[in-house]
Amino acid sequence: MHAPDRKRLRRIFRWGLAVGSVVVVVALLGTFDGPELKALDARFLLRGPQQPASPIVIVAIDDNSFQELYERGAQWPWPRSWHAELIDRLSRGRPRLIGFDILFTEPSRFGPQDDRAFADAIRRAGNVVLAAHLSWGQIAAEGTEGGSVVGAKESLDLPLPLLRDQAAGYGFVNMSPDTDAFIRRAQITRSHQGRPEPSFVTRLFELASGVQGKAQTDEPVLINFRGPVGTFPTIPYYQVLLGEVGPETFAGKIILVGSAAPSLQDLFPTPFAAQQRMLGVEIQANLLETLLQKIALIHPPLLFHLFVVMVWALVAACIGFLFRPLKGFGLVAGLSLVYGLAAVAAFVWFRVWLDIVAPSTALFTTYGAVVLRNYIQEEGEKRRLSRYFSPAVLDEIVRHPEKMSLGSARRRATILFSDIRGFTSISEQLPPEEVVELLREYLTAMTEIVFKHGGVVDKFIGDAIMALYGVPLSYEDHAARAVRTALEMQAQTAALATRWADRCGAPLRIGVGIHTGEVVVGTMGSAQRLEYTAIGDTVNLTSRLEGMTKDLNASIVISQDTKTEIEGLFDVRRLGQVKVRGRETPVEVYTVVTEANAD
Repeated sequence: MHAPDRKRLRRIFRWGLAVGSVVVVVALLGTFDGPELKALDARFLLRGPQQPASPIVIVAIDDNSFQELYERGAQWPWPRSWHAELIDRLSRGRPRLIGFDILFTEPSRFGPQDDRAFADAIRRAGNVVLAAHLSWGQIAAEGTEGGSVVGAKESLDLPLPLLRDQAAGYGFVNMSPDTDAFIRRAQITRSHQGRPEPSFVTRLFELASGVQGKAQTDEPVLINFRGPVGTFPTIPYYQVLLGEVGPETFAGKIILVGSAAPSLQDLFPTPFAAQQRMLGVEIQANLLETLLQKIALIHPPLLFHLFVVMVWALVAACIGFLFRPLKGFGLVAGLSLVYGLAAVAAFVWFRVWLDIVAPSTALFTTYGAVVLRNYIQEEGEKRRLSRYFSPAVLDEIVRHPEKMSLGSARRRATILFSDIRGFTSISEQLPPEEVVELLREYLTAMTEIVFKHGGVVDKFIGDAIMALYGVPLSYEDHAARAVRTALEMQAQTAALATRWADRCGAPLRIGVGIHTGEVVVGTMGSAQRLEYTAIGDTVNLTSRLEGMTKDLNASIVISQDTKTEIEGLFDVRRLGQVKVRGRETPVEVYTVVTEANAD
């Protein structure tokens, strides 16, 4: 692996791990819990309702039942003899189980005989499961002023002994709301006084499936809700009690009796019922369906999701360093969409709940951080290199640094030197401030011309300019670009000549030398200062050619190598052979008259 590739790989890992770690910490703090839960709700809605597979029927104590039974002369809570009558009617149809999602922890207000009638009906049926309730309270220290709290106490409110002794079982009916008060999960057992205490639905499940003691964990079960309110068959309580629904309707069914009246406040928001809210007894039905059909949702462990977060952070860092912002954003958005669709598919087909918010946050946050870092670095690079390169060349260098290394390398290029003739005598006639002002005007105009033709301003040497063509951005016509630059320089100098003559009493003329050959080009210098430049015999020869322009009475002097490169593009005139210091062989030189296709 090349050094630049290793360096880029280190940057990808460094940024991916750094931003990914931040997202992991934020996730561990619970910041994403709320949005993740809402994302789960959305998947239920996308999946849509499903028909229950278990024979569960709800007998609802609803408003209609209150109205219809009002004439029988009792307010809520109803006489337990009514529940006894209900059990007897249901039992004639031979249901599999009858579960009461109603608490009977206190004696009936209608007297002991009312409880006895209910207990007898429970005994006759032999398949009734009752509800219990877990409650928590505070323990105050004895003898302390104000009763300061020293601990908490958990208690299990059981059905009356008379009732539970006749029942097939009992269990707690407490809900386990999430932080947003929605019901999405339920505990099927809880440790109470050192032993596992089963829930109401756990007892029903064990009796219906014949598997005793299977659920012995305090871990909550993620309920696979079948649908919105009304998904399970529901029959009003009064219709059963008054005989309007025949017993055969309940043959082989698991019957859940519970409150459905808003006044009883047994309503909870669920994924399918955020606004309308779902009956507590219907939530119990969904939980029982989940256990009987073995369709509980699967939520991979936290470490798995944190691993996914880190992977997406590394992927985003890779995209940020390898692609331009717009294309990279498209890739990130596409990956996020694909992952979201995969999460929905995993939920619908495999009941797997994959976190979406944290991984997507890692993806977009890491990408955004890398793009911001690249932007800041690119702006810094542009400021540093702007004095050398034209905006177009500079943009290419910053956009595609891998294509044009600024390190030292041997390249074929064209070098241009230009110099103001007689500048020393001109500067002696003017104050230094005016010399600086005129020189700035001239160099600014010449630099714009160099940049216009894709050249690189290597350096200013007083009033002289050294420019490079064909580096660092490689192109075939670098010699022609240099010659066009020289011609436009001459034209621009003529436009400036009148102003200079008025101020310093001498005409403005320049000489330009151009040569094409091999150079060593790149970022060079000392440990304290580096510059992008070119060195070699080609540079030296170009400087000599520029110095000969006055002796040869030509404003532009080019070498044979440059003349060969521009053959047919410009009208040139041979100047002859000249002896150049440091070279034994004379050099064939030419001057450029005009561009061949110029008007």
